[in-house]
Amino acid sequence: AAGAAAGTGAGAPAATRPPATPEGMALAYGSLVLMALLPIFFGALRSVSCAKSKNSSEMPETITSRDAARFPIVASCTLLGLYLFFKIFSQEYINLLLSMYFFVLGILALSHTISPMMNRFFPANFPNKQYQLLFTQGSGESKEEIVNYEFDTKDLVCLALSSVVGVWYLLRKHWIANNLFGLAFSLNGVELLHLNNVSTGCILLGGLFIYDVFWVFGTNVMVTVAKSFEAPIKLVFPQDLLEKGLEADNFAMLGLGDIVIPGIFIALLLRFDISLKKNTHTYFYTSFVAYIFGLGLTIFIMHIFKHAQPALLYLVPACIGFPLLVALAKGEVTEMFSYESSAEILPHTPRLTHFPTVSGSPASLADSMQQKLSCPRRRRQQSPSAM
Repeated sequence: AAGAAAGTGAGAPAATRPPATPEGMALAYGSLVLMALLPIFFGALRSVSCAKSKNSSEMPETITSRDAARFPIVASCTLLGLYLFFKIFSQEYINLLLSMYFFVLGILALSHTISPMMNRFFPANFPNKQYQLLFTQGSGESKEEIVNYEFDTKDLVCLALSSVVGVWYLLRKHWIANNLFGLAFSLNGVELLHLNNVSTGCILLGGLFIYDVFWVFGTNVMVTVAKSFEAPIKLVFPQDLLEKGLEADNFAMLGLGDIVIPGIFIALLLRFDISLKKNTHTYFYTSFVAYIFGLGLTIFIMHIFKHAQPALLYLVPACIGFPLLVALAKGEVTEMFSYESSAEILPHTPRLTHFPTVSGSPASLADSMQQKLSCPRRRRQQSPSAM
């Protein structure tokens, strides 16, 4: 989350470089828009089913209203801390540590991303063995799971392929390797970070709207960190690709926060569409088009004023406003704001739907409730690949 928060804001080309050609700029910004849409679209689709997985490490992390309210403060402290670190300490050593950190996270995120696609390429007679990584604490009846991760041989192959990309990124810092990791982080974030309801989404997007505007327009902190931070927390695409090929170095950039934050809200609206059971994805497609409109407006304004823009300034009103207008037109505002994502997405989680009528001691009441809950609640873990 810190990486995504630090990387918000769309960046303009550096002033000291030769101006990019119109063709190069169109290619760069068009590619950035396409790369931003891919993790949102596929991450939203995968978010619908990821919570139903029996692997506890792949269950989503739910963001509550309290988390949403605190996030801009935590993100601001993280951003300012990174800025001071870059000012006080050697940028080379900081980026070395960050590179190693994101090297590990990037391999895990990319492996999780490509695993469903790679399964189609394995032959039917592939010797696929099952493994389980289990850590517990305590003993006897007090024993509880800390980590319970199930994987197989196919997952190990995906991890090996992802490690090749990781080594490429670590040695060359090539922009293609950076984007592969960035796309994986974004897709994992949209898939595994779930807003519990629309009100929480509005709180989160509203808070980060203020955060993004302040740190981009009010100070040079955001742009400085984004340009100094050598880690895959942003998508980049060269504006001089047509002239220099793959060795081009005049980049336009888009922070992962401008993808993940609106993306988790769009994924929530997709789950809301499904909960309506009307076989339509009206709110998902509306918010998806709104995101395209907001990102396009960001690039247009940036091109006109030649200054880095806080993308959430345009994305937040679009992603909230467009679906809200549709809900008003369809008379479904009440349904939208009363929808609870966890109730739809976690059918395997036992919930107490009514209170038992018992008399006697507190112990008898506890025994009665235990019988109603036939299976124990599983401990939900946060995926290491979630941002």
